[in-house]
Amino acid sequence: MARYFLRLASELGMALNSLQPGSVGPIRPQSADFSEPLLLKSGQSFSPYQLIYETYGQLNADRSNAVLICHALNASHHVAGTHPDDPNHIGWWDNMVGPGKPVDTNRFFVIGVNNLGSCFGSTGPASINPVTGRPYGADFPVVTVDDWVNAQARLADRLGITQFAAVMGGSLGGMQAMQWSIAYPNRLRHAVVIASTPRLSAQNIAFNEVARRAIVSDPDFHAGHYYAKNTVPRTGLSVARMIGHITYLSDDDMAEKFGRQLRGANDYRFGFDVEFEIESYLRYQGEKFSTYFDANTYLLITRALDYFDPAKDMQGDLSKAFAHIACSNLLVSFTTDWRFPPERSREIVEALLTAKKQVTYAEIDAPHGHDAFLMNDPRYHRLIAAYFDRIAKECGT
Repeated sequence: MARYFLRLASELGMALNSLQPGSVGPIRPQSADFSEPLLLKSGQSFSPYQLIYETYGQLNADRSNAVLICHALNASHHVAGTHPDDPNHIGWWDNMVGPGKPVDTNRFFVIGVNNLGSCFGSTGPASINPVTGRPYGADFPVVTVDDWVNAQARLADRLGITQFAAVMGGSLGGMQAMQWSIAYPNRLRHAVVIASTPRLSAQNIAFNEVARRAIVSDPDFHAGHYYAKNTVPRTGLSVARMIGHITYLSDDDMAEKFGRQLRGANDYRFGFDVEFEIESYLRYQGEKFSTYFDANTYLLITRALDYFDPAKDMQGDLSKAFAHIACSNLLVSFTTDWRFPPERSREIVEALLTAKKQVTYAEIDAPHGHDAFLMNDPRYHRLIAAYFDRIAKECGT
């Protein structure tokens, strides 16, 4: 079997250097309320709930040009553009989605959805439980990638979209794109899976567990009901973010940005406060994160990461999990991503080929580690643009 399936932009009919970056501009989020219970993978039924989403571009006449963007751990529905009230609040994938960008909103109708359990508007632990009149807190049910995809499918029904041109995501978002292809094989024509994995390694689960322990061990956590105490487990959440952030960067990237540079001194101070620039950077990232992210949401999403394993019920055979998918697949990995390394993407590619499915694979030599899927690498963006150019032609846009 060939190890790599890198189809260059020229092969897909995309001329190099032809991207015309633009912006979708100010975007107001929308909401959809659901009263019908959602049966969760845990066996619980959950209702009522609300999903917050944003849309960019126009749906064409036959509704064939819709693209769903699935978000990763700390992102949201705000994929592109700015908030009307805050021009500095730019969407987390604004370099990818917009007029003239790889996912071109002049040609596609793009949807970003905030998942259940999040802290950015959709129903989550900080929402009011209608039964108790208090925030759900630790009583919010454990949710999985399967549950998120099922909720997204309901939103698609509400919007009158029976089939997506593509479902796309990076990292945890890529897991959702895979799950879409498995759970709803006739509702997407392409799955775009970037910097992802078919399941977490023991090491990745370990990182998540250490991060969760930091949160639940914080005295201000109060068993998940800290809202009632009018407090936030900031220290634990900050440490959790620091742990996670380390895994998103490559060793080379850290070395280039920070090295062993000291902060505010020419020599060691022989203490335990910040001495190295990398320490200062991590503390800043952790403290900033603790001001806007919810600790219970962090617990939920990292556990959803742990649980994702489409081969689990197939005796570990991933190709059997893909047996009934009908879409074409684009897989992209990055050489310095040690959280979800290229070996994991190749494993998905091999399973798809074994199942005799259509797959294109690109492995990009980029220095930024796991976060490379968010960066402005020209080769990466040209590849995505070329692939979506092909999809657009299929849609007649």
